[in-house]
Amino acid sequence: MQSINQAVSAALKARDNNQAYQQLVDHVLNDPEVHQFLAQNANSLTVETIERGYSKLYEFYRERELMRVGRATVAPGYAPRLELANGQIAVTYVPTAQLNAQREQKARLNRVQAINMPKFIRQASFDTFYMEPERTSPSRQQAFMAVTDFMNRYLANQGFVPGLYFSGSFGVGKTFLLGALANELAGRGVESTLVHFPTFAVQMKGAIANNTLDQKRDRVKAAPILMLDDIGADALSTWLRDDILGVILEYRMQEELPTFFSSNFTMAELEAHLAVDTQGNQEPLKAKRIMERIRFLAREVPVSGRNLRQEQRA
Repeated sequence: MQSINQAVSAALKARDNNQAYQQLVDHVLNDPEVHQFLAQNANSLTVETIERGYSKLYEFYRERELMRVGRATVAPGYAPRLELANGQIAVTYVPTAQLNAQREQKARLNRVQAINMPKFIRQASFDTFYMEPERTSPSRQQAFMAVTDFMNRYLANQGFVPGLYFSGSFGVGKTFLLGALANELAGRGVESTLVHFPTFAVQMKGAIANNTLDQKRDRVKAAPILMLDDIGADALSTWLRDDILGVILEYRMQEELPTFFSSNFTMAELEAHLAVDTQGNQEPLKAKRIMERIRFLAREVPVSGRNLRQEQRA
């Protein structure tokens, strides 16, 4: 390899006897990465080929050095790479590890559609779900195990895997655990949608005026994985219960799409709650119909323990 470097240097020097130019030539040709490229392709290169490709070798060297010192390059986020193209030396640009990580982070975030959910959902993870003995409870541990079991079964493509219905008091981690699951699944390429259901119900009323009701409802009902947070927090009108919630659940039951719920009510308490509409009318059969779909889609997991939300604020 040294003989090729010397031959190229001599040829370039004969063409241009400028001392500064020759020093730059020698510097580039003796760069470890350039030297390695020339050595690996020695059987395919001639002195003339290397001479014609000197501008490409210099481009590679210059752009790599600019990256090393953190200065602007011709292609930000991309690293230069030497290769042979049709027998000639060429420079291509490939995404850096940092750019790939940024792209994956953005793609992961885009796989989680959070509709009217708290900001902490974006940072929720299994690692930050409180499992310390002094801050957790057996039911929180069981909920965590149920979530990880669902994820493993779902990723194993075991057919329809029912979701979970977390019931329990305020601040015990129901919503956080749903967010952690969504983020963990996103890291594995799975899309999910989290919806704060009371706020969503209000938006459905407003969607009638601008003719976007079907579009918004259908986007939610067809989510690969749907998580309905805080269901039962407010009384529902007959229309919201039957034409919004009922339609969403019916579609997901027919398509066997995993669905999760969080509620301050147990399933039995939610059925009693849904049996009374905002006008005080008793409709137990309508409530039972809704609950049949919820019980098909999810398995109830009670969650109890200390109010971690209050502890964080203290």
